[in-house]
Amino acid sequence: MDVIHLKYPHQITTQVQPTSLAIGFFDGVHRGHQAVITEAKKKAQQLGIRSAVMTFDPHPSIVLGGRNERVFYITLLEDKLRILEEMGVDVVYVAHFTSQLAQLSPTDFIETFLRELNVKHITAGFDFSFGAFGKGKMTDIEAAANGDFGVTVIDKQQCGDDKISSTRIRAVLEAGDMEEAAKLLGRPFATSGIVVHGDKRGRTIGFPTANVQEKEGSFIPAVGVYAVRLFVQNTWYDGVCNVGYKPTFKDPEAKQLSIEVHIFEFEQDIYGEDVVVAWYKYLRNERKFAGLEALKEQLYIDQQQAIDYFAQQV
Repeated sequence: MDVIHLKYPHQITTQVQPTSLAIGFFDGVHRGHQAVITEAKKKAQQLGIRSAVMTFDPHPSIVLGGRNERVFYITLLEDKLRILEEMGVDVVYVAHFTSQLAQLSPTDFIETFLRELNVKHITAGFDFSFGAFGKGKMTDIEAAANGDFGVTVIDKQQCGDDKISSTRIRAVLEAGDMEEAAKLLGRPFATSGIVVHGDKRGRTIGFPTANVQEKEGSFIPAVGVYAVRLFVQNTWYDGVCNVGYKPTFKDPEAKQLSIEVHIFEFEQDIYGEDVVVAWYKYLRNERKFAGLEALKEQLYIDQQQAIDYFAQQV
């Protein structure tokens, strides 16, 4: 898969191969996004051209809203690119979202990001907007096509009675409902990170943990204990994850969030390894225990619940 980073005005001077393009921000690459991308791939096959996706980085709200707070992504750019490659996309354009790009008129956006990039078919969701103040709609692209390219608009994709959206998925993650998140995403929600040194207290009570430092900008689900799988050194392992503030051991005023995964029957040294935590099921809330024995008793219960859960997934 070719990844091409664009800045406005883009610096592509060579002849661009024709593509069938899916366009959107695609945070999460959820089932609604997948419908758009799959249709673009289908059109590419019909036309005998390459399939492409255009996404944007960073999130437009950072530029448009003048936000100072951090933005957390359901899928970081590198994870989004990995998923798109797994979907069989040929080309990904990553357009750097700036105030200058945000001020483009819909007409200039179409000229610069469709015609100049030799797009022969464009596919987007019904609610995709573009250009200054988001005034450009899919109807504008259809009107401007003039036979130069085809246009497909994907209708609202639903799960249950509601639209599948990144906003809905964020709310589900904040509630800790990993099973609902998986339904909307089409796969378990996952967090990329690196294993770092922690306080190593878990190993003293028979529950050693991998302390995972999430990558900057990662969306972290609700505080609690989860059945998870951890991907490390090209292998998936079952485990239990506590995401929270470890109130049994720490000052309740301390607000350093930690992600600690106890991997079942695992004794390897994985400090410094890149890992992925896939979140499957919320087991319980994080709480403070009266002492180590009470904590250990609960950890055995958590472990068995996770083992039973994964046994049912086979």
